[in-house]
Amino acid sequence: MTATIPVGVTVNGRDHEFAEPPTLREVLERLGLPCRGVAVAVDGAVFPRSRWDERVGRGWEIEVLTAVQGG
Repeated sequence: MTATIPVGVTVNGRDHEFAEPPTLREVLERLGLPCRGVAVAVDGAVFPRSRWDERVGRGWEIEVLTAVQGG
C-alpha cells in the first residue's frame, strides 16, 4: 500500500494542499479564481495559458494577476 503525498502550492500568498496534483486550471477553479481576464505567474515567470492543463508541481508559487483600469 502506497501513501499519497499531498501537493502543496502557494497561490497569491496563501498555502494550499491537494491530495493529487491538479492542473493549473483546476487549481483556479477549485479556489474560485477566474480563468478569464487574468495572467498567471509561476515562481515569478509568466505561465502561458497554453500550459494551464499541465499538473502543478510541489512547492510552486502561483500568482494570479488581474488587469486594472486606471491612469
